[in-house]
Amino acid sequence: MVIDIHVHPAFFEPINDDRRKEELRHNELNLHKNGTAQLQHFFNKLNCAGIDMCVLLPEDYSSNMNGEVLVSNEEIRKLVDLAPDRFIGFASVDPHDEKATEKLEEAFTKLDLKGLKLHPSKQNFHPDDKIMDPIYDICEKYDKPIIFHAGLSFENHATTKNCHPLDFEGLAERRSNLRICLAHFGWPWCRETAMLMLKYPNVYTDTGALYFDSAKEFYTQTLTKDVPATWIDRSLRHQVMFGTNDPRFEMIRMSKAIEELGFRESTIELIKEKNAIEFMHYDPKGSKR
Repeated sequence: MVIDIHVHPAFFEPINDDRRKEELRHNELNLHKNGTAQLQHFFNKLNCAGIDMCVLLPEDYSSNMNGEVLVSNEEIRKLVDLAPDRFIGFASVDPHDEKATEKLEEAFTKLDLKGLKLHPSKQNFHPDDKIMDPIYDICEKYDKPIIFHAGLSFENHATTKNCHPLDFEGLAERRSNLRICLAHFGWPWCRETAMLMLKYPNVYTDTGALYFDSAKEFYTQTLTKDVPATWIDRSLRHQVMFGTNDPRFEMIRMSKAIEELGFRESTIELIKEKNAIEFMHYDPKGSKR
């Protein structure tokens, strides 16, 4: 089984029956050339890329959007219910929402979402700020991991402030039982991300990094040169997860490129499946381990 840990479903057809909301999503996410995707079309992409399941990530920036949620937890639940054999849902809450902890509790208990997605620069918080502790407490209470955006963001109004990998070290040290993923390998700070993973076993990353030439050329640079392939193949192989950041990048090209970097077959299996299962404490049969 292959799991894509990082997919944004903002333009999936079942949650885009409001033209105004769709346009808002295009503008906020700074994605303009793609249209809405029928689920069957998306499933065809998964099949062509050899991907069995993907993690759907919502977007809650409501404190900066007059209370409007870009992609809600309820919409994620709707999509998961339409294809529970292909979709795993995560939650999002805006840390500045006075009801954030209440909404997160509901996302985990009533909506049965499997983790939390946060974007420190877009949501304007520092990962190690004590105001985040109530949210982290809930994640630890329910044994749910967090995917943080790390490194460069293409979204509008999202500078790299609070998203440098080193911004997460205090959290990784204080909360050793909290599994956190620094998405996109923290690009362009891939070595700093690798350093944190080496020091803190609760820190993971995903491969949904920017490429502006080709997926294989970019991965060759970042995952075999900037971060030597031996570092991943020998030392970090249990903490790297396959992610595409779809729809911003092509999952078919990325899936193939990962397999052409010279990693051992057992390392590819960890990256493409086993690490995500361990990160989420997820039972593919549908129950928590």
